[in-house]
Amino acid sequence: MAGFLHDRGFEVSNRKFKLFTFSKIYGKYHINSEEKTISFSGVFSFIVSSPLEEFCRSVVNSLIDKSYVNLGGYEVPIIGIENVSQQVISNSIIIKTLSPVVAYSTMLKPNGRKYTCYFQPGEPEYEKLIAENLLKKYKLIYDKTLSRDEIEIKAAGQQKLVVINYKGTVIKGYSGKLKLSAPELVLQTAIDAGLGSKNSQGFGCVRICE
Repeated sequence: MAGFLHDRGFEVSNRKFKLFTFSKIYGKYHINSEEKTISFSGVFSFIVSSPLEEFCRSVVNSLIDKSYVNLGGYEVPIIGIENVSQQVISNSIIIKTLSPVVAYSTMLKPNGRKYTCYFQPGEPEYEKLIAENLLKKYKLIYDKTLSRDEIEIKAAGQQKLVVINYKGTVIKGYSGKLKLSAPELVLQTAIDAGLGSKNSQGFGCVRICE
């Protein structure tokens, strides 16, 4: 297994806010529909991204000490770790998702029961929720505020619905390319901390299209 860390070198005092995300696993695999399993063969990799230097350092040290990672109950040997950083130098970028981007709201039915409503690219609520979430991360990292009107999020091509059962909970997200327009530091926040919700569960990991 090869690993990639994306670290911007910031430290945040509020550890309750989980400023990290990770990608899906990349490599050759086989899906067994009957047993509902995925089997990987050969070398595979994934990306962990965070603006927190302390977090990235802790992950690296843990992996170096163990020389393996536990995935699905299996001890997988680590063959390499690479530190990769993408620097935003524009107020408009095209990004591609390395794990699905999630935008949702919890609502109430007429009987008072709660339910989760997921939104897709192109819907006003999708852009609103992602922008508001991004501004919260931006505030936490840089201690700066910004108007919601300065952020624009648009689909840049076809979007693919991805439905994942995460520990018994169905989560819906979308994979594809997005065009983001905002001040550079806000865009940097999206690259470093992830886009949308549920980042620490492996959603919203993105990188700039090259």
